[in-house]
Amino acid sequence: MSLPLTKDTARRRPLAFLWPLPPVYPWGRLGIGALVVLVIGIVAGGIGAVFIPPWTLVNIVADRLPGVSVSNDWPDSLETIVWRLRMPRIVLTALVGAALGISGATYQGLFRNPLADPYLIGVASGAGLGATIVLLTAVPLFYVGFSVLPLAAFVGGMLAVSVAYGIAKRSGGVELTTLILAGVAIASLAGAVTSLLIIRANPDVRPLLGWLFGGFIGASWNDVLTILPYVIVGSLIMMAYSRILNMLQADEHEAKQMGVNVERTKLLLIATASLTTAAAVSVSGLIGFVGLIAPHAVRLVWGHDHRSLLPISMLVGAGFLVLADIVARTAASPTELPVGVVTAFCGAPFFLYLLRKRGRAGT
Repeated sequence: MSLPLTKDTARRRPLAFLWPLPPVYPWGRLGIGALVVLVIGIVAGGIGAVFIPPWTLVNIVADRLPGVSVSNDWPDSLETIVWRLRMPRIVLTALVGAALGISGATYQGLFRNPLADPYLIGVASGAGLGATIVLLTAVPLFYVGFSVLPLAAFVGGMLAVSVAYGIAKRSGGVELTTLILAGVAIASLAGAVTSLLIIRANPDVRPLLGWLFGGFIGASWNDVLTILPYVIVGSLIMMAYSRILNMLQADEHEAKQMGVNVERTKLLLIATASLTTAAAVSVSGLIGFVGLIAPHAVRLVWGHDHRSLLPISMLVGAGFLVLADIVARTAASPTELPVGVVTAFCGAPFFLYLLRKRGRAGT
């Protein structure tokens, strides 16, 4: 029996999505989407300087699973390539894509603007400035054996969001339009400071530019473990508020009448989506348009219900970014392109199409 969406449940039980859901909830679509992402991951694992057949790849991975034993008839070098190089990269890429996809869908629902994306309120620029400070100043890159770069990017992104939120905070609540404008201003300021540091730095800024354009070179299982808790917890929180996001699409006053604490919801979702995005950016660099493309692709096919929009956006974002990483690794081989360049080539025309479509709808 499904849990009805009433004033009482909306107010007291935002985690209602954990209860059995109506038959319209797309468990079948989620299963198919997960299978597609898995197939994309297998293809990505086999492509590279050394081609690995899909069945061999599956056996190598399965042999590492608890309680699974597979006849080991492959060279040790293949296992090293798969487990130490390709699998961490694929898993990390999928997690970053999933984080950006669900964060983009949450931002678009919260701001009621289909052109919103996870970088809207300064997360990316703040993270970029944090990384720039570490790479181009006397700040040590490693401390007690751990890289300081992800932490600096994470802190920079969250500080930018916090300043934007503080500016938009009013006695009556958070004005979303002011939050967006504040985020744009902070992003411009952080970008200007980043440019100034680059100009004054040593001429060799290739490591920084590589990070600013995004990529997964050197991805490791430690990176996966770093981002995994943020993606899991953040996604659960955002999906827990999927029904309330549906209510907010109509009118905030109506949601308040249904018992929704709108201002608390805004704060929680902004903080959660920004935190999830900052965690993703901290291990991948700046990769744009994933949070814009994934929710739109889902919305065009399956509609606007956030109960399905949020989880499927995660899968689409994961699959899209893994595909983009395949292109980045192979399009200019042996040179590797930044993944952010590939997503920009896909996302910029899509964004212009959306702008044109909205312009026609407004005339």
